[in-house]
Amino acid sequence: MTTTAKKGSTVTKKSKTTDDVLKILCKSTKKVLELTTKTEINFSPIIQKTSKTCLKPDIGCFVLFDGGFSGLVIINFSADSAVEIYKKYMMSMGLPENELASLHTSDEVADSLGELMNQIIGDFRVELERTLRVSVNQNQPKMIVINKELMVSIAAAIDRPLFSRISFKTSSGYPFYMETAIENTKFTQLFSFVQEDEETIDPDQIMADFKANGSKKAPEPDTSAVDDDFMKNLGL
Repeated sequence: MTTTAKKGSTVTKKSKTTDDVLKILCKSTKKVLELTTKTEINFSPIIQKTSKTCLKPDIGCFVLFDGGFSGLVIINFSADSAVEIYKKYMMSMGLPENELASLHTSDEVADSLGELMNQIIGDFRVELERTLRVSVNQNQPKMIVINKELMVSIAAAIDRPLFSRISFKTSSGYPFYMETAIENTKFTQLFSFVQEDEETIDPDQIMADFKANGSKKAPEPDTSAVDDDFMKNLGL
């Protein structure tokens, strides 16, 4: 926060940094996953600063966004956390557990996690617009099932990126991790404004839409057929 003096008075200018953007992203992740799985999701209050972002075992999902600023968001799930979140998501929409996939390598798991990632970034975009008056655009989430020996680094064209990692846990204690590369930026509030009412994701509406589609699979993002040129541009 900075202050400037003018004719004997003090004018306060509120500033937000990349870490504040990261906090919004973490809150959106927690909020969407809790609403859609009806379970508790926790994240660490400690941000780990890193030198790069990587897709790691057992299953990773990434999204690129740009606009007011640029960034890359990766969520690396362990097999247990991926299956738990997938099952809780499906069961919250009325599907019986015995009809659900049990392996993290199943297409149904990747499809569901990709859809949840899409909702997380969507909520993140709404919160950015509401709190900072900043708009960003996103690409479709990409899901990759990764062997334990493989670690994939994504080279995205982001100006002055700050790399971070945050630890999350499911209600059963299974870990998953968010890794980010977000443009080093600072937002300074020039004058006060009224924030718009917070928009929330309605899990009942999600369930109604799911049942209306008459399918037992979540809406499918572009997860299996990743565009070769797109991956090549990322350095994969």
